[in-house]
Amino acid sequence: MPPFDDGVPALVLRLDRNPFHHGTLGAVRSLGRAGVEVHAVVESADSPVARSRFLHRAHPGLRGTVTPEAFVEMLLRVSDRIGRRAVLVAMDDVSAILAAAHGPRLAGRYVFPEQPAGLPGRLADKAELAELCAAAGIGHPETVVPDGPGEAAGAADRLGLPLVAKWSRPWLLSPATGLRSTTLVRSADEARGLFARSPLAGSRLLLQRFLPDAPASDWFFHGYFGRDFTCLHGGSGRKQLSWPVGTGLTAMGRWQPNPEVEAAASRLVSHVGYHGILDLDFRREESTGSYQLLDVNPRPGAQFRLFTDTGGLDVVRSLYLDLTGGSVPGPSARPGRVFVAENYALLSAAVSVRRGRPAPVSVRRERPAAGPRPESPAQGVETAWFARDDPRPFFSMTRAWFGRGLGKGAGRLRALLGPHPAAASPGPPRPRASATDGSAGRTDTASLS
Repeated sequence: MPPFDDGVPALVLRLDRNPFHHGTLGAVRSLGRAGVEVHAVVESADSPVARSRFLHRAHPGLRGTVTPEAFVEMLLRVSDRIGRRAVLVAMDDVSAILAAAHGPRLAGRYVFPEQPAGLPGRLADKAELAELCAAAGIGHPETVVPDGPGEAAGAADRLGLPLVAKWSRPWLLSPATGLRSTTLVRSADEARGLFARSPLAGSRLLLQRFLPDAPASDWFFHGYFGRDFTCLHGGSGRKQLSWPVGTGLTAMGRWQPNPEVEAAASRLVSHVGYHGILDLDFRREESTGSYQLLDVNPRPGAQFRLFTDTGGLDVVRSLYLDLTGGSVPGPSARPGRVFVAENYALLSAAVSVRRGRPAPVSVRRERPAAGPRPESPAQGVETAWFARDDPRPFFSMTRAWFGRGLGKGAGRLRALLGPHPAAASPGPPRPRASATDGSAGRTDTASLS
């Protein structure tokens, strides 16, 4: 591993108020273990990330509506506290989009990949992705962006049922709307009704041909692309467990080379001219054997630590080295390496067994190669939360996770039993829910465009 410039700190930034985002913890640990002074914007002082021994300082995030002005002012305040220029590592789409759009105002305070101002937004926009894939010759499910309720209903005949409905810019959804970023539509009337709610969503509705879930059908790619748009570090992997089952994030994944997926990623980057970290999701269409690009995130995916090579290099470390003038060594791949997000994998495995799905492939640890022993997380299996050299975030997450589950269970029990007679009389004001609740305190990004 090349030396890191310990005189340049890093700020790990995430505006999404999700206390269980393990990718943020992964970035803090990755850079902190390399000797970098790591700062992070966290949703609350109770965040499991704030418990990491590798975090130098936690900074409070934005409350309420995220506007471009509030975003820039927050980063300038954090920069004043850090006291010198820092590498900015955006961990969610909103952060990446706003950083690119307001790069000139952050110059001198932060260093991050230079992008055309609107490029991250174009990549993350699911309607524009369909157009980019068509132009670049990359497989993508047939998609309709309806102009009216009749066209939305007609998509059911054109694409077949069920079909997938997505809001093109899901980061604009306000929790108050009750809308989900992705929905399975089973009738023409459902499609028509969903289109009617477009003004609430803040972005276009798109309807997409449904690709059934099948064993070994879900793949992903993580890569860091340099200034000349070549991949300096990256790899492809296969989802073995996801949450929600068959549609969601990677609960357990395995590093598995896939030339078709890797070629599609490079083709997309060359077509748009992207510099930075990309996270791509693919699904293999069983009837044709082709790989369809479903989603692009212009930042690290939560499971990016899966692609840690024998020298400890990952996409976040690659970004840091490249932006601080260091040399990014050629990757030494670790096919077969496994990443497990313990909380989501437990849920996914339980539901999969209940539905009669086959058990996932064993996460047997690989035998270390001869020679110098690499750092612990570079072994064959890495867990998202538990680490022997940094155990406190795991216990903090566990308390919050089970607390959230107990809270939901109590709420359902109260609903079954009905209101208590005393509920009719006014009582003291209810306290605000903790950010670890997961259902309150989410950032409202409805004003972004």
